[in-house]
Amino acid sequence: MTPILPALPLLLVATLAVAPAAPATGAAPGAPGVDQRYLPADKSGLLTSRTRASRVWATVQREGGLGEIFYPTAGGPSARSLTFAVTSRGGLSKATVRTEQRDGLRFRQTFAGPDWRLTADYATDPARSTVLAALSFAAPPGHDLYAIYDPALGNSRGGDSGRTAGGALLATDGAVSSALTGPFAATSSGFAGVSDGRTDLRDGRMDWHWSSAAAGNLVQTAKLRGHHPTLALGFAGSAAGALATARRSLAEGFGKVARSYAYGWNRYLAGLGAPPGSLHGTAQRKLFRTSAMILAASEDKTHPGAYVAAPAAPWAFGTDDPSGPYHLVWSRDLYQIATGLIAAGDRAGANRALDFLFGVQQKADGSFPQNSQVDGTPVWGGLQLDEVALPIVLAYQLGRGDAWPGIKRAADFLVAYPGAPFTPQERWENQSGYSPNTIATAIAGLVCAASVARSHGDPAAARRYLATADSWRARVRSWTVTSTGPYSRKPYFLRLTKDGDPDAGTTYAIGDGGPAAVDQRRVVDPGFLDLVRLGVLPAADPDVVNSLAVVDAQLGVRTPRGFFWHRASFDGFGEQLDGSPWEYGEPDGSLVSRGRAWPLLSGERGEYEIAAGDPRAAAARLAAMTRATGPGGMLPEQVWDRTAPAGGPGFAPGTPTFSATPLAWTHAQFLRLARNLAERRITEQPAVVADRYLGRR
Repeated sequence: MTPILPALPLLLVATLAVAPAAPATGAAPGAPGVDQRYLPADKSGLLTSRTRASRVWATVQREGGLGEIFYPTAGGPSARSLTFAVTSRGGLSKATVRTEQRDGLRFRQTFAGPDWRLTADYATDPARSTVLAALSFAAPPGHDLYAIYDPALGNSRGGDSGRTAGGALLATDGAVSSALTGPFAATSSGFAGVSDGRTDLRDGRMDWHWSSAAAGNLVQTAKLRGHHPTLALGFAGSAAGALATARRSLAEGFGKVARSYAYGWNRYLAGLGAPPGSLHGTAQRKLFRTSAMILAASEDKTHPGAYVAAPAAPWAFGTDDPSGPYHLVWSRDLYQIATGLIAAGDRAGANRALDFLFGVQQKADGSFPQNSQVDGTPVWGGLQLDEVALPIVLAYQLGRGDAWPGIKRAADFLVAYPGAPFTPQERWENQSGYSPNTIATAIAGLVCAASVARSHGDPAAARRYLATADSWRARVRSWTVTSTGPYSRKPYFLRLTKDGDPDAGTTYAIGDGGPAAVDQRRVVDPGFLDLVRLGVLPAADPDVVNSLAVVDAQLGVRTPRGFFWHRASFDGFGEQLDGSPWEYGEPDGSLVSRGRAWPLLSGERGEYEIAAGDPRAAAARLAAMTRATGPGGMLPEQVWDRTAPAGGPGFAPGTPTFSATPLAWTHAQFLRLARNLAERRITEQPAVVADRYLGRR
């Protein structure tokens, strides 16, 4: 197995001239080359057209150029990167990169070197599976511009073979091929870290012109002609098909393709209606539109309703081959995405998500897989009871009585599952136990299922579901609220208990490199707020109110961009203290990594504050989420807190970490908070749950 190197940043090279050597031609040496992890996950943009004819997605890399490019589904990359390099006689040079979002989920990057400037406009062709980049290069004589393409065809970084044919760079791996074409002065196909363009251009010249490379870790390089070249990267099931696809897009011209691309997105936005009046200022209104488009762009085009979690692979997940969990469909994330789509005005998209949940992803026993491929094939083998309950809640919100067969199977599973509501995994996925968050979703799911059961003439099922829900609500405090914990003299909710006894000092390992044996009374998270959001407990409940103070003290972090929260006590799911990635297999107690603050939790707190009658506080959460965006207007999974390396250059507290960006859940939470703030109520709260337990809605 070849070693995996860290992701390399955009190569912007300017070196001293060296006497030319004899050109290297023929088959490239050095197979298979070096495997490199996917590029950092803090993307600055996501591109895809609104059409199903174009089955390609491209991420915009914060460091410059394009990162992962997905084809033929949103569930797996077929390219690692398409970046640019500049050489000159002036010595090594660095460039700054600025990313801006343009109309209709289109992006422009500007690279500024000491004496040159490059702009790159990106779009995908709505008529076919092609990514286009229109470049404008301004530099004095002696500078050369290169494109460096790193394929990962068929969701595998290895096994790609390449060649030059018809003036284009072709690559193939099994049933997937690509073709990069444009005004090329020279081309080469080599192996990463050995005979590739990045290695070749270290001396400022393109000395290697390898005409082909056998299967391996392929990197293809093209020297570009002119000051305004346009590149087309096409994908198809064969090299000939990919080349024809790329050439047709190139013949259309970037301007025409980009206008059609933007028209599709602007038409989508127009169909959503006006943004809510709770949005203040250009930044919030723009982020609302961006969030709606990010959710829509996260849907697969072959399998409608399959929305992936994120188009990124953070930390150790960047070494996965095939790619890992963020490119999968999770029923919990899909619930969040669907409720965000409803808040944005895209009810059709939410209905497709529900169709996928009950028509594709649900298992025969009524449960849902921990996650699945976009075609519904289960991947990880865990069971999370909230992922079984939330699809029921979504069906109720959408008024989808036609989903009754799937709702019944899911509700029956919850009632019959041994030990429920004890869950093998809660929403953060690395712990089992009695979780107030999981219990809240299960109660809501069963009450919603009972309502649908009655409407379908099954009163016995309705009584069974309600009896279970009522029993769990009556016991949720005895399972999860401690009166003997160290953080308050008053009772407060725990993240979970292992034994259903919150006053016991039972210890457990946190996971992700966290402490090996922590008293469960010292571990809190904000997940109990779903008891309020879903209508199980009132906002003024004393245990809820006191738990807020505990969570603020234990998990809160104040930054120049707003107040944010960590997801749980002692969390290790994030970067190491020097900023390097979280890695697989960090030993319990190693404490080598730290989970940072999650902006989506600001949205959850804002929803609670709406329920508590404090819209001003909720508006402050919306503002903080807006300030948490990175370049290109993308919302991250996590932002830097005040733990190292936060505070150093590039690690400003409140700004995105290298976590998955854009994270669909975070964008969905922003949309939901904005809509709920405008309506002064929790719009996704099931009326049947609130009526039963709160006597109102």
